[in-house]
Amino acid sequence: MIQKKICLLGAFAVGKTSLVARYVKSIYSDQYLTTVGVKVDKKSITLNDQEITLIVWDLAGEDEFQKVQMAYLRGTSGYLLVADGTRGNTLETARMLSQRTSETVGQIPFILLLNKVDLIDEWEIDQRAIEECEAQGWTVIKTSAMTGEGVEESFTRLAEMIVSMQ
Repeated sequence: MIQKKICLLGAFAVGKTSLVARYVKSIYSDQYLTTVGVKVDKKSITLNDQEITLIVWDLAGEDEFQKVQMAYLRGTSGYLLVADGTRGNTLETARMLSQRTSETVGQIPFILLLNKVDLIDEWEIDQRAIEECEAQGWTVIKTSAMTGEGVEESFTRLAEMIVSMQ
């Protein structure tokens, strides 16, 4: 059995913890809980008849007071970069985190998750911004921790990207 560490990175309150809860436990709660430091979960999946255990590190959000601890990224095989579609500035935070992550651990697979697609009418991130990310070669998936849309696909695609690099 293969074990792969993946991290969730993003600004404060973009839905990282809710995405992990939806993926690992198939639950959603609208109760907001701040992640302090890091929270680790795991889930086993099967890809191409091979069992893989994903060790999911949910890192505390980045904001002007709290910086993501880049040391938590050591040993990670890939990451999900999360932005909140209803808050355009979280995409800028995601871009900065992607740059810092590549400087820390090198070029590893990642996917940009634009979360809260269930609130699409309130989105500040427009199609042009999404196309700019895609033009950089980024994989972009719209997700909703509340409805589950895109969540399973996101983790599975990242696992496939990681495994294909071996």
